Amino acid sequence: MIKSTVKKIPNADVVLDKVRNTYKRIRTQDIPDQELKKLFFKRLGYHLNLDEPKTFNEKLQWLKLNWKNPLIPICVDKLTVRDYVKQKGLGHTLNELIGVYENIKEIDFNKLPEKFVLKATHGSGWNIVCNDKKGIDWKTSKRKLKRWMNDNYYYHGYEWVYKEIKPRIISEKFLEDKKHDELLDYKFMCFNGEVKCLFICSGRNKEEGLKVDFYDVDWNLMPFYRKYPNSGKKIPKPEGFNMMIEYAKLLSEPFPFVRVDFYEVNGKIYFGELTFFPGSGLEFFSPESYDNLLGSWIELPSNDNFFYNQQK
Repeated sequence: MIKSTVKKIPNADVVLDKVRNTYKRIRTQDIPDQELKKLFFKRLGYHLNLDEPKTFNEKLQWLKLNWKNPLIPICVDKLTVRDYVKQKGLGHTLNELIGVYENIKEIDFNKLPEKFVLKATHGSGWNIVCNDKKGIDWKTSKRKLKRWMNDNYYYHGYEWVYKEIKPRIISEKFLEDKKHDELLDYKFMCFNGEVKCLFICSGRNKEEGLKVDFYDVDWNLMPFYRKYPNSGKKIPKPEGFNMMIEYAKLLSEPFPFVRVDFYEVNGKIYFGELTFFPGSGLEFFSPESYDNLLGSWIELPSNDNFFYNQQK
């Protein structure tokens, strides 16, 4: 009844997001572990063990609740992470930044190039990819941007790193790889500064949908999937693979776990993002044994670690 009434209001989707966020704030105040346990069981079908976490998904939930490294919010913010990448000496891997916007009204659509990407800096997957400005539905895109600017990504999966990030929009150069018919996304899974495996995202903008393939560091396909199906093909190793590994080690060194993303465009490596809780730690593995294998690679910080839940 309330939902149907709200839908009649202008910008109803924005209003509904605000209502949902307010409701979640009330429910989760001081008890995020209980909400996580409910969500974990609903998504994965087994009970979350926070006392003795074993699996990859369990340990990501433990890190959400207990590891409060103040560097992480800087690294997940799509704007401020650029400073971290520069500090690591990898500024040359950053994509061209076209603009930074505090609100949607600051975006001058007419001044944007014919191809561009808009990203909300305070969430995950909040991107608008435009490969032809003439064909974009700007009204719909603005509505998405407005909804994202009024949303707090923390309440989607209780990832504390997003809770206090300032909402902004950035525009970046549109990347095109002439070697492939799409832009492949290389995502390196790093454990205490060491790359253990990686996965490649393909088909993201194709009719058949996203495909994900896991590889070990010797470029052997690993026989499992996590939520998304495999592509059924072996993708050629990128030219800059060894350099990507070295860059990933450098960027991941301070953390027990982080995913480091790169693109390769015409032989040049571009930094993508840093992700500390892939899939919010709520995506199933098949076979399930790989949930345990990747979990065994995460060494959780001990309670004498400076960043071990400073709020306890």
